Amino acid sequence: MKLGDLFRLAISRLGTGKLRTALTMLGVIIGVASVVALVSVGQGATSGINSRLEGLGTNLLSVTPGSTTTGATRGAFGSATTLTIEDATAMSTLPDVAGVAPELASQRLVVAGTLNETTNVIGTTPAYPLVFAYSMWQGSFLTQASVDHSLRVAVLGNTTATTLGLGPSAIGSTVYISGLPFEVVGIMQPKGGVGFQNPDDEVLIPVTTARDLFVGTDSVRTIGVSVASAKQMDTATAEITTLLDQRHGIGAGGTPDFTITSQTQLLSTVGSISTLLTVLLAGIASISLIVGGIGIMNIMLVSVRERTREIGIRKAIGARGRDVMLQFLFEALMLSVSGGLIGIVIGVAASAVIAVLAGWAFTFNPVTVVVSVVFSLIVGVIFGVWPASQAARLDPVVALRYE
Repeated sequence: MKLGDLFRLAISRLGTGKLRTALTMLGVIIGVASVVALVSVGQGATSGINSRLEGLGTNLLSVTPGSTTTGATRGAFGSATTLTIEDATAMSTLPDVAGVAPELASQRLVVAGTLNETTNVIGTTPAYPLVFAYSMWQGSFLTQASVDHSLRVAVLGNTTATTLGLGPSAIGSTVYISGLPFEVVGIMQPKGGVGFQNPDDEVLIPVTTARDLFVGTDSVRTIGVSVASAKQMDTATAEITTLLDQRHGIGAGGTPDFTITSQTQLLSTVGSISTLLTVLLAGIASISLIVGGIGIMNIMLVSVRERTREIGIRKAIGARGRDVMLQFLFEALMLSVSGGLIGIVIGVAASAVIAVLAGWAFTFNPVTVVVSVVFSLIVGVIFGVWPASQAARLDPVVALRYE
């Protein structure tokens, strides 16, 4: 039989039972839509996280304290208090380092007028905007003089300023941090949050002020380092390692009490995890596609039984077994491919809506669509072969006598 004849016969036959055809296709539609949507969401989330990480800073290195050990129990990295403000000051003198920003952080109640918020209050240095790629919206950032003299001045993150009802006219006004007055000298441009951590929801004050008024120690939770150029990342890492080993008295072969992490390592780790999760989600969604294929097979087996007399008549007037087999196989393919195409449209639309709601960029990958179509074809072939072969093997005499 010609391809055109097979197509017309399949359309004619499937059109006689529109409701049953639609219900049979539903399993494939749900399966393909799930695969497309979940893969697109996974790729969109990965792209969003990567863009946020890349926006954290320029050629960024993060230096964090090592871990504590209590008896036989080893704590997480960052649980020790091995890095100090003086370590950060020493790092700023290295030749390949463009800027250093230590962070002394604590949760504090910030009050402006009748509004208040509990947020991160971070003590840092004037290099903070360079290291973490911030820019000012209003006013100016902290100065070296404010650090040297432990001044009570504050720069607000954009979200914090909005929450406290402070706008451009707030420069020079007073906010209260844990009951202590601070002059607002600047408000930063928004960067956008990463998960539950919002870099716009913070208050920045001089590191010495944070030490004297809130923390009471020189130990910092992390030190951000901006390297002069991407080519010097490895060199800068080696320089920082050598410097801290000397300052902390760590000899050759000793265990460092600090950890240095680069953006490249973070991006690589996030990429690996995101890829694994995307594949896992797609695999789970594929199960529903297999269930849809089983539905096609069941309906086609019922169709063979219902059309036994029709098959006998066709064979009696000269139709070959392979013609009958191709007809039923083509019907199964029409069901699976049609369902796959509808599922692709629904999946793309669903992923676009999710991207808008989640606040990340919509990612459309044509490869996902091609794979979904191919998978639909495979499902049609695999689950359509058995019913088609059953129809092809029917004896025409027995089929004609069937009631």
